[in-house]
Amino acid sequence: MDLGLNGKTALVTGASRGIGLAVTEALADEGVRVVGVARTITPELEKVAAKTISADLSTSEGALAAVEAALAELGGIDILVNNVGGGDADKFNLGNFLDISDDQWRKLFDLNLFGVVTTTRAALPSLIERRGAIITVSSINSRLPAAGPSGYSEAKAALSAFGKRLSEQYGPQGVRVNTVSPGPVGTDIWRGPEHIGAMLAAANGLPQEQFLAALPGQFNIAAGRIAEATEVAALITFLASERATIINGADYVIDGGIIKTV
Repeated sequence: MDLGLNGKTALVTGASRGIGLAVTEALADEGVRVVGVARTITPELEKVAAKTISADLSTSEGALAAVEAALAELGGIDILVNNVGGGDADKFNLGNFLDISDDQWRKLFDLNLFGVVTTTRAALPSLIERRGAIITVSSINSRLPAAGPSGYSEAKAALSAFGKRLSEQYGPQGVRVNTVSPGPVGTDIWRGPEHIGAMLAAANGLPQEQFLAALPGQFNIAAGRIAEATEVAALITFLASERATIINGADYVIDGGIIKTV
């Protein structure tokens, strides 16, 4: 299927690894010129991106500088993929609400919500001019607020609501805005030795491999496994494409069947 993406331009945040890298690779394979933004640039990202930008998107200065550099490189943005999110696992406290500092809440909201707001605002004039597409990566945690560190689920819920607002305000001007909400994805976040997967395994008193093997059963995943980054990237690439022009204001859950409600 020709997705009609050849010759388009894109800005992908959080692009150095995981879902962001998979999206960058998928878009580049379709002929898109991609600027990849990340705090740390990896060789894998440099290989596929037209340009890489190192920026801390949890700050307004970093987000604005990244968009300015992307516009200078690309001449305009057709596709914005707000993938940046999560946070530094070693700085999370997984305790109960009373154990969590205001600083943790602020840091999680700065990265997972306010950085996206600033990036989107800066890119929006170009997206309006080009009748472009915005795809924001949220999380099923937006629907499961008891999961994950305090502040993360709440920031993702706000992020999903933000996407809906944008779709209503700018859909009439030709900008499509959609959200993708993955469940656990087989990236370093879950499989790496220093991220949330390792922390949760330790909190449950299990070796990480044993914890990950039990994850589909623990989460009651109908598919029997967690998703892979390339599968999430395929959905995002389709939503960015000319084959999805009627899709606007949607939040696509891609979790293998964790969420059981209609």
